[in-house]
Amino acid sequence: MENITKFQNDFQHSLSISRYLFTPIYSLVLFFGLIGNLGALYYFIFKIKQKSPSNIYIINLAVADMLFLFALPFRIHYHLNDSNWIFGDAMCRITGTIFFANIYISISFMTCICVDRYIATLHPHTYLQLRNTNLTALVSTAVWLVSGSAMLVFMLKCPLTSKGNMCFEGFSQKEWSDLAPYSISSLIFGSLLPSAVILVCYPIVAHRIARIKNSTARGARRIIYAILAITLLCFLPYHIVHLVYLLTRLKNTKENDVIFILRRVTMALVSLNSILDPLLYYFATGHYKWRLKRLRLRKKTGVYSISNGF
Repeated sequence: MENITKFQNDFQHSLSISRYLFTPIYSLVLFFGLIGNLGALYYFIFKIKQKSPSNIYIINLAVADMLFLFALPFRIHYHLNDSNWIFGDAMCRITGTIFFANIYISISFMTCICVDRYIATLHPHTYLQLRNTNLTALVSTAVWLVSGSAMLVFMLKCPLTSKGNMCFEGFSQKEWSDLAPYSISSLIFGSLLPSAVILVCYPIVAHRIARIKNSTARGARRIIYAILAITLLCFLPYHIVHLVYLLTRLKNTKENDVIFILRRVTMALVSLNSILDPLLYYFATGHYKWRLKRLRLRKKTGVYSISNGF
């Protein structure tokens, strides 16, 4: 009887945190995210004629954010209804997969932007040769193909829940064992490695362009700091907490209150990237105006820089 009472108290505690944490945050993300990402897609698709590699990656990042925002109304309704999913198993699989896949797709395209800026800053001649090829389109297509394939497999094979009408929550120990290969692979290859690239490459680029004293270099540094901030604030805490949580579940250790609360908080932080990404798009246009500068190669004090609005 005591165990049943404890389970009921823990469950009610879970519902309370989910309702009062996720509902207001997801609602704000949905409202401001739609405004920012729709505006970015309109500008970068219809207003910019000659698109740089970074512009193309930004368009793909905005598309990934829009897919994530598509799933949010379902999650908001879910948490408002005390974790009671009423839209059926198919919609649970679709929206749940899109919700979590956004983490890996977004960070993949941020990594693409990172590598693009790294080459443009440290190897400008190589960058000028590559930007006239189809490499950017091929990389973007590869990201979507790999991500789409992984999403499809996950959508068809993953368990939903073993508790009532919950969606992607309340997994049993056996279900966590079935989920382990997907979780470990996505964590390593979809999260930790891309994050490492961003956290290593971007400081190198920032240090190099700090030697260039012009408005283009200052704008590039702001973009670098914006991506670093998004990675450190939105993604890295979730990766770390998810890793700890995954290890505890694989060891048959019961989830404690601290990890439970941290998981909820970091999941809310992840959703904020859809609000912060439009700030990155805003910086990307240069001089804080939604316009694009022409590509030019400058040489100053022996250091080359490329300016294309990003």
